[in-house]
Amino acid sequence: MASAAPAISIVTDKAKISLVNAKDRPFPLEWTRNIGIAAHIDAGKTTTTERILFYSGAVHKMGEVHEGSTVTDWMEQERERGITITAAAISCAWNASCGPWKGIKQRINIIDTPGHVDFTAEVERSLRVLDGAVAVFCAVAGVQPQSETVWRQANKYRVPRIAFINKMDRTGADFFRAVSEMREKLKANAHPLFIPIGKEENFSGLVDLVQNIAYVFDDTTDPLGMNPITSEVPEGYRAQTKEYRDKLIEAVSDFDDVIAEKYLGGEEVTADELMLGIRKATISLQFTGVVPGSAFKKKGVQRLLDCVVNYLPSPIDVPPMKGVNTDGGEVEALVNDKGKMAGLAFKLWTDPFVGKLVFFRVYTGQLRKGMTVYNPRTRRSERVSRLVLMRAIEREEIDVAYAGDICAVVGVKDVITGDTFADEDLDIRLEPPSFPEPVISMSIEPNSKGDQEKMGTALQRLVAEDPTLRVKTDPDTGQTILAGMGELHLDIIRDRMKREFKVEATAGKPQIAYRETVVRPADGEGKFIRQSGGKGQYGHVIVKLEPNQKGKGVEVVNEVVGGTIPKEFIKPATDGILEGANNGVVAGYPVVDIIVRITDGTFHEVDSSELAFKMAGIFALKDAMKKANPILLEPIMGVEVTTPEEYQGDLMGDINRRRGQIQGMENKAGACIINAHVPLETLFGYVTDIRSLSKGRASASITPSHFEQVPGSLLTKIVESSVRAPART
Repeated sequence: MASAAPAISIVTDKAKISLVNAKDRPFPLEWTRNIGIAAHIDAGKTTTTERILFYSGAVHKMGEVHEGSTVTDWMEQERERGITITAAAISCAWNASCGPWKGIKQRINIIDTPGHVDFTAEVERSLRVLDGAVAVFCAVAGVQPQSETVWRQANKYRVPRIAFINKMDRTGADFFRAVSEMREKLKANAHPLFIPIGKEENFSGLVDLVQNIAYVFDDTTDPLGMNPITSEVPEGYRAQTKEYRDKLIEAVSDFDDVIAEKYLGGEEVTADELMLGIRKATISLQFTGVVPGSAFKKKGVQRLLDCVVNYLPSPIDVPPMKGVNTDGGEVEALVNDKGKMAGLAFKLWTDPFVGKLVFFRVYTGQLRKGMTVYNPRTRRSERVSRLVLMRAIEREEIDVAYAGDICAVVGVKDVITGDTFADEDLDIRLEPPSFPEPVISMSIEPNSKGDQEKMGTALQRLVAEDPTLRVKTDPDTGQTILAGMGELHLDIIRDRMKREFKVEATAGKPQIAYRETVVRPADGEGKFIRQSGGKGQYGHVIVKLEPNQKGKGVEVVNEVVGGTIPKEFIKPATDGILEGANNGVVAGYPVVDIIVRITDGTFHEVDSSELAFKMAGIFALKDAMKKANPILLEPIMGVEVTTPEEYQGDLMGDINRRRGQIQGMENKAGACIINAHVPLETLFGYVTDIRSLSKGRASASITPSHFEQVPGSLLTKIVESSVRAPART
């Protein structure tokens, strides 16, 4: 079956392809695409996904966000608010209309991800398991703050991508400006694969630069955009088509020797040659092809699907997934149906009908129903009772998932996001996704004693699903503290507790996740000595504390020489230092960005113990911090406000009153865009406030930026409030 495939794939050795494909798999690996749809909020991801499902035949009626009828936004909260909260997985099939893949049905597994920064974990874990991505941009707004965040996440996990410039029908749409912003703000090597015919209300088609043809839409005779008219390039677009096709060939020639030779020799490059060159360039991560369109107006989505098939990689086109073995050595999970099974659990979800669903990407081998798999984190084996393919909220039972597949597993119990499941005789632990730290916390209390136990169960399940949600009990007040990525994040969690778990709870005022650090080096000494008759306790640790680079966290280095502290007590001393860093000396908040060097100490032959050295490590860190000029840090948010020019002054004044710093302004499509850095402490209720100031015409996007020292004028107030109602995150 695989040998019939055209040799456009980067893996062109058909003998090799036949070796990795199981005979009974419905879609060969080279005909499979695992992609994500990712972008800034309101760029049109979910609408684009709905159109993809309709044109591919996966659904028979287009869902609309504003009607609450979309397939992938299936949660009640998503449909009410018109936003995506949880990443939804769904599959479809597509026959490309052009190129060497033409007429061959490809399997496309799609994950529609949230755009709001509060749900960035959903994007993070989705990109971790995907082979390619479609980055959606608004043709009016261009590159927005969360677009940059998503782009950085895709860079981190080395995900090849193509770009879809959506909303070309909107007033102020500018395709070429959006491409230019991709180059400037994202440092992307972005080049149009199509150019638009008309724009704003006159947007009526696309010119295919690869094939030198045009696709024209007629809203009167074809309102669903099912059959665009294929024609020659319109007279008025021929010069522009030649200009951008030449630029495309020049860009792709850096990645393909055949095209480079023809380009330098002035020879004509065929469409198939250019397609293969674009595919190589895209998979190299050094090139991004760009497609214009309007998902809402049903224009350009089929061409985007052609590009997904023709240019984004199959599982065998990307480097194998890396992991470590028991000894810490690096190993690879080679994509092969016939190898031993290994895969990654990237998302947990509690389904009211089947219980715990574990979203799983199979990297190598086959995962079968009833199979026993090994989890290297827990060092336990578990049985897979059922396997399902997800269709957003709907499920399709399957017996086997092959290498490259994304499915959901039912039956495994002791699992967290990022766990590896593998054959019992395969020694590998795959690299899990990483997640940002929470920036905001609040207390939460059940409204009745009867809800206390139910709340504990609900929070336990929600924390298992969401790696950016943290729950702890404050030791001083006994309050339950909920920490997350933003006000909306915590609001959704409370709403889910009420709807899904029938728990009524009252939330306290949100607390800021402050941090502590030091600004100069200092020495510290910690002694833990107890004599109470018989065997006592003795531990003595000397440390040198230094500031570390931003973002490095807490590093502990053993520099003890001469055995002044025996080796068996170094780890307890290190554990004590790390535990001590959980509560700083300014206001009891976690300490970040320090290096602690254990330089010396003493021990007692009889009385020294692990506990004594752990306590000595805590005391040594506290002693050094008090001498090292400790400071309190507050989270600073990047705020982008889009407003009509008449409200610009009022909104800038409001930012200044919130201790914000204006970073820049620009005018785009008749609106003023203000970029600023503003302390999170002043931003509660900000979106409501700016709507009031602008009569509902301004909007804001808020993303975490960095930490800065708290001004001295506020320090006393924060320290006093932390003593009254501690809420450490």
